[in-house]
Amino acid sequence: MNRVALSARIAEASALRYTPAGIPALDLRLEHESEVLEAGQRRQVKATVRAIALGPVADSIVRQPVGSPWTFQGFLATPRNGRHPVLHIQTFEPASI
Repeated sequence: MNRVALSARIAEASALRYTPAGIPALDLRLEHESEVLEAGQRRQVKATVRAIALGPVADSIVRQPVGSPWTFQGFLATPRNGRHPVLHIQTFEPASI
């Protein structure tokens, strides 16, 4: 199974672009901060995640302000010309982080 749920802030959003098939696409950089319990110890977690949104989701996210908090859900995939996984956002909703 490949499902990801991440609470994060929009740190950066590119200009809305269109794929060769005419589908809206938006590249994002998300920043996550939280505290988790690992091996019985509290740990501060910070992560920067590359993400992409396509179609109606891209049209909606592009209207959201940089810095706003959301819970993103989607899946991970490595681009054909890349080495690091990218979060493909399928849904998002307001989050208080």
